[in-house]
Amino acid sequence: MTRQPRLEIEYCTQCRWLMRAAWTAQELLTTFPQELGEVALMPATGGVFDIRLDGETLWSRKAEGGFAEIPLLKQLVRDRIAPGRKLGHSDRKDPAPEQPTD
Repeated sequence: MTRQPRLEIEYCTQCRWLMRAAWTAQELLTTFPQELGEVALMPATGGVFDIRLDGETLWSRKAEGGFAEIPLLKQLVRDRIAPGRKLGHSDRKDPAPEQPTD
């Protein structure tokens, strides 16, 4: 039985990214203990580290050129499953106003 929403973390076993995947899962489960129905760690190969929520890719290491910072991942997940929720220090900061250039 699959519980919704389902978060998948697909990670490369050749690169030994299991610990990174487990840590990411722990961070997201700690932040969203009631909102996430399931978190799955999915072993793969080829340098993959993708995070999907109900089939939608939130982050792909190959596409983005690196790993996402945890506060950003928390924001991406929150925006989809609990948009009104505050994340405290993990919330995005307001961008600085643009300064005129001469």
